[in-house]
Amino acid sequence: MESLTAAVVIPEVEVAEKAARRRFSAEYKRTVLKEAETSGPGEIGALRRREGLYSSHLSVGRAARDRGEIAGLAPKKRGPKRAPPDPRDTQIVELERETRRWKARAERAEALVGSPQKSLDAPRDRSARKRRHAMIQTIADVNDRLGVAPACAAMGLARSSLSRQPRPACTARRRPPRALSPAERQTALAGLHEPRFVDRAPAQVYTQLLDEGRYVCSERTLYRILEAHQEVRERRDQLRHPVYHKPERLATAPNQVWSWDITKLLGPVKWTYYYLYVLLDIFSRYVTGWLLATQESAALATQLIEETCRRQGCASGQLTTHTDCGSSMTSKPVALLLADLGITKSLSRPHTSNDNPFSEAHFKTLKYQPGFPERFGSIQDGRGHCRTFFGWYNTEHRHSGIGMMTPEAVHYGRAQGILAARQRTLDQAFARHPERFVRNPPTPRDVPQEVWINPPQTNTDLHVAPGSTIVMPVDPQQVVVPANLFHTEVTPLTKKVLH
Repeated sequence: MESLTAAVVIPEVEVAEKAARRRFSAEYKRTVLKEAETSGPGEIGALRRREGLYSSHLSVGRAARDRGEIAGLAPKKRGPKRAPPDPRDTQIVELERETRRWKARAERAEALVGSPQKSLDAPRDRSARKRRHAMIQTIADVNDRLGVAPACAAMGLARSSLSRQPRPACTARRRPPRALSPAERQTALAGLHEPRFVDRAPAQVYTQLLDEGRYVCSERTLYRILEAHQEVRERRDQLRHPVYHKPERLATAPNQVWSWDITKLLGPVKWTYYYLYVLLDIFSRYVTGWLLATQESAALATQLIEETCRRQGCASGQLTTHTDCGSSMTSKPVALLLADLGITKSLSRPHTSNDNPFSEAHFKTLKYQPGFPERFGSIQDGRGHCRTFFGWYNTEHRHSGIGMMTPEAVHYGRAQGILAARQRTLDQAFARHPERFVRNPPTPRDVPQEVWINPPQTNTDLHVAPGSTIVMPVDPQQVVVPANLFHTEVTPLTKKVLH
């Protein structure tokens, strides 16, 4: 009997990579301290700049080593001890390697004398120029033993090919006459390695030398000299930010990608705010759920997402939610809820508002309306205004991004019928006065078939981006359309959190 429950694949929860500071392992500390103790004054300066260390790093490391802290952090080797290596084994390995090398040379020579043309024609993946160069090099190698004419005849190559001069090799860049001599560069590098300058930037070294009445070279040349010796590194104890990848999300139907965010609304007095949570479908621009509360909370966000998914009938593995890196968005309760519901989590890059453009544009539409008040007298006042605005936005507002359709018409699959009605009206107008339409018969604005968050720029023929969610559209008849948008007034959990 087949199982009645289908296996549900839960997507992995996306974890935002955070910036981290530089850390030094015990092995690295021991290696640096050992090298510093066996180096001279100038070599210690080169070591600090090459490894990106200050003198304080070495002082703290020596103190920790004297206290036995570094030795305690070292990993302990377990198991039987290895026998000391026998020097004869190394000699045997070298002799075997040399034997294999001479054997390979002998096989190539034998193949060349027996069937030279076949040996050169075997690797068909070579270019014609490389094969020709290999043939000329082979003739030059066997010229003393076989002669030029027999070798050329065996290779099927004209003798005149050997007389042509090869292309001259690329010469090194000519040294500019104003460049420092090697002795002057070494003097400048030794000055940078002095104990009084080793912890300072080249700009400070350059200025201090000028105050002392000395000029070695320019500040930029000091940087070039350090860069040539790989001694330009970041030594400050600051965060190393990872490379954040641009999120690419694609929606081809409603309830595939939701963008959600939280914005503040001014309260009745200064320093009081109300927090508006909004879930927006990027394909239809339909507000699937909203919530107004007196605080920003992961519990409220969890409840809103769960309730909205239930009302929209979202199946596991169908939906992707995209948001910024706020505290509520990256919280553990929200991540666990999305994993339980089979929702893929997508995050914007830090401090990059362009990664969440739909929510930002929607908040601007909300706050730039003529009737938007400067402040709300109470949370009930704010909820009443939001209830009126979202009802107008979903059912009456003609959105320019979806062919001047209402978000509700696109979300529930009525856009094609409206487009057909608009086309019939335009056809009638064209039939009455065709002279008024100079170029082509009029057509209404079409609804986009693909909506992107950060569309890829490298390949214009790409239709599916990595990490995008593509499923079949949801049947509008099977979706329960909420009579009233979701808010916080009827939920016991919300009342508990707020109070």
